Amino acid sequence: MPDILPEEALRHAVDLLVRLVEAAGVIIIFAGAAVAFVRFVVAAVRRSADDGFISVRLFLGRFLALGLEFQLAGDVLRTAIAPSFTQIGQLAAIAAIRTALNFFLSREIEQEGRSVEQARRRRTPDAADG
Repeated sequence: MPDILPEEALRHAVDLLVRLVEAAGVIIIFAGAAVAFVRFVVAAVRRSADDGFISVRLFLGRFLALGLEFQLAGDVLRTAIAPSFTQIGQLAAIAAIRTALNFFLSREIEQEGRSVEQARRRRTPDAADG
């Protein structure tokens, strides 16, 4: 039975996809970092309360989490075609590290988001009170 797509051609196609997915992750992280830096400078110039810096961290954290997901997707794609046991082991280690980073980053984003919301509620009087 003839090969529909030779393994070497498939490897080249997957390699291209891996590079595109990883580049997307890098672009996402870079864009988030660049915008977060600008927001940080604006908050510093305005001498905002801690909320300004916390919102910058939350903003950047979301971009980091998304970028890490793209990087992990690239790693999974890389081992999609006839992986060796070494590649599977490396993927498992990388996936574990990135998943742990993403878990703790997401948890911190959630906690800081709640604290920002609580601070807003304390500063903004409820319409029913007035």
